Amino acid sequence: MRPRRHAVQLLWVAVLALLCGLFTAPAGQAATVAPPPPPLTTSAADPPRQTMLRNATAGLFLHWGMFTAPAHYDCASWEQAVTDGGWDPDHWVDEARKIRASYIVLATFHSRLGYARPWPSAIPGSCSTKRDILGELVDAAAAKGLKVILYMTDDPQWHDEKGVESLDSAAYSAHKGHDVDLTTRAGFGEFSYDNFFEVMRNYPKLAGFWIDNDNEYWEQHDLYGQIRRLRPDMTLSNNNEDTPIMDMVSHEQKTGMTPPYDQPSAIWTPMPRLTESCYKVPDTGSWWYDGQDRPVSTGLNVDRYIANAGNSVRSLMDFTAMVDGRFPAQQEKFLDLMKDYLPPIWESLHDVQGGGFMYGGMQPGSWNDGAYGYLTVSRDHPDTTQYVHVTTRPTTGDQVRIRDNGYRVEGVTDLRTGERLHFDQRDGTLTVRGITDWDPYDTVFKVRTAPHREGGYPAGSVRASEPTLTDGDFTTYTDNKGVLPARYTLDLGRVRPVGFLGVQQREWSPTYNRETFGRKEDSARIKDYTVSVSDDGGTWREVRAGVLESARGIRFIDLPDGLRARYLTLDVATTWSAETVPAYYRQLRIDEIQVGHGHPTGHG
Repeated sequence: MRPRRHAVQLLWVAVLALLCGLFTAPAGQAATVAPPPPPLTTSAADPPRQTMLRNATAGLFLHWGMFTAPAHYDCASWEQAVTDGGWDPDHWVDEARKIRASYIVLATFHSRLGYARPWPSAIPGSCSTKRDILGELVDAAAAKGLKVILYMTDDPQWHDEKGVESLDSAAYSAHKGHDVDLTTRAGFGEFSYDNFFEVMRNYPKLAGFWIDNDNEYWEQHDLYGQIRRLRPDMTLSNNNEDTPIMDMVSHEQKTGMTPPYDQPSAIWTPMPRLTESCYKVPDTGSWWYDGQDRPVSTGLNVDRYIANAGNSVRSLMDFTAMVDGRFPAQQEKFLDLMKDYLPPIWESLHDVQGGGFMYGGMQPGSWNDGAYGYLTVSRDHPDTTQYVHVTTRPTTGDQVRIRDNGYRVEGVTDLRTGERLHFDQRDGTLTVRGITDWDPYDTVFKVRTAPHREGGYPAGSVRASEPTLTDGDFTTYTDNKGVLPARYTLDLGRVRPVGFLGVQQREWSPTYNRETFGRKEDSARIKDYTVSVSDDGGTWREVRAGVLESARGIRFIDLPDGLRARYLTLDVATTWSAETVPAYYRQLRIDEIQVGHGHPTGHG
C-alpha cells in the first residue's frame, strides 16, 4: 500500500432499479402494493464473473513476501524459509473460512515486499520461486469453495528500499531483446504487463486481479481490454479509483470517523457499484508482518464487518501472515472469535443488502440515546424480512427507536436467541422495548414486516421539476451542477395530505471533511433547507426550515401536522462541503424524493 493517484471516474451502472416510493395510499385512495425488489445477484449488466463478489461478505487480504520479517534478500533463501517453516495453503483457506470469506487476495508482487512472484516464472526480472505456491493456494481454495485474486502493483519506486536491488533489468532486457530499465514506470509497466499474461495462461482457476493503481504502459497497451477478451471470467478490482472497466472499487484503510468502526461514512462510491473496504486488522504496524504481535481491537473489527455489510460493502480484512504462513497470536485469537461469533447471526450478514438505500429498509445511523447501527435487507425475502444491527447500544434504557420508512412491523425477535420482543409503532418510529440481553458488539433483531409499505405516494404518481427525483430508479439522479440555491418542485396532482419528505441523496461523497492519500474530500449533502407548499402553484408559504444531518441512507424532513397541499418545494441553500474542497463544494446529487402522508401504526 502507498499513496496513489486519484483520478476518480464515477461509473453509474444501469442496474437494479427499486421503486422505493411504492406505499399504501391514504384512506379513500386505492392501495398500491410494491412489486418485488430487483434481483440482488446478477442482471444483464452484471456479468457472471461478478457473481462471487456480489455474493461475498468478506475477503482475506494477505501481504506476504521476501521482506516479511525476518526479511530475506534473495529469492531462494525466502522460499527455503517458507518451506522449512511448514507453509501450507490449506491453513490460509481455513483461516479465511473463519471470517466467512469468499475470496483471498494474495499480495506478494508488492513494491514493499521485494516484488516476489510465488510461482515458477519464465520471465526474469524479480524473485520467482521454484515451488508453485500460487498454484497450490489456488487449488486449495477451489477445493473449499473460495477464489484467489492476485495483487498486481504498478510501482517500481521501492526497488532498492532495503539497500538491495529487487529488480534485475539486465536479465529482463536480455529476455526481451531490448534495453528495459525496470526501475522506471515504463520499464516496470512492460515487465508487470508480461506477468499478467503469464498467470492468466498458467492458472485457469485464478479468479482475477486486484490492481494497486494503474501503470501508463498498461493503459497504452489496452491491458484491461485484453484481459476481458482472453479471460472474461476474471474480475478486476482497483484501489482508491473508480475506473469504469473495473468490476469493483476498493477503498483503503478508512479511519478517523465517528463511531470509529463506521468505515462506510468515508466511502464515495454509490450503489449498485461493487465496493469493498480494505483495512488492517492489527491496530498498528505495516500491512505485512513486521516481527511484532500487534494488538487487535476486537470490537472495532467486528463492528467494521457489520458496518460494511449494512452498506453493501465487502470487508477485505488484512491479516499479517508470518513467513511460515501463520498469523501472530492476537490475530489468531481474533480469527477464532469470529469463527464462533458469525454463525448465529450469519443470515443477517450474507445474502443481504444494506438497508436504507436503493434496496429498501428502515433508516440506519444514529438512533436514540447514543445508539448507532445498520439495517440489512434479506435477499430471499426483501419485502418482509430485515435485520436491525445495534452496534452501539443506547446509553440509557432498554429500548431502541428507529425510523420505520413506511414498513409496518408484524414481529421482532432476537436473532441469536429467538426471543420475541415487545414493540410499537407510531409517528414513523419503530420502538423495540424490553431489551436486556445486549451483545457487546452487535445486537441483532430480525424484523418481520408487511409485504407493502404504507403512508406515501407511489413512485411515478408525483411529478417533479427534475423527473429523476420521483421515477423510483436509483440509477438516475439529478445534479445541481454546482448551482446553489437549488429548488426542487413536487406536484401531487391535486391538494392532498402531506406529512414528510424522504430524501435519498446520492452516496458519492463521504459524510464529513477528511483527507486521505493527499485527496481532500467532504460531504456533498444538503445542509440548510426550507420547504414551502402551495395549493395553486402561485401562492406559497414556508412550512419548514432546518439543517439536514450529513449521514448515509434515507433522511426525513417532517412537516407540520394536518398539512395539505398540491405543490411542495425543497429549497437547498447550502451543502456541507467546505469551500476548500472544490470537488464537492456546492455540489448536490439526489437519487429520489418520496412524499409521505402518514405512518403505519401497531404494536406486538
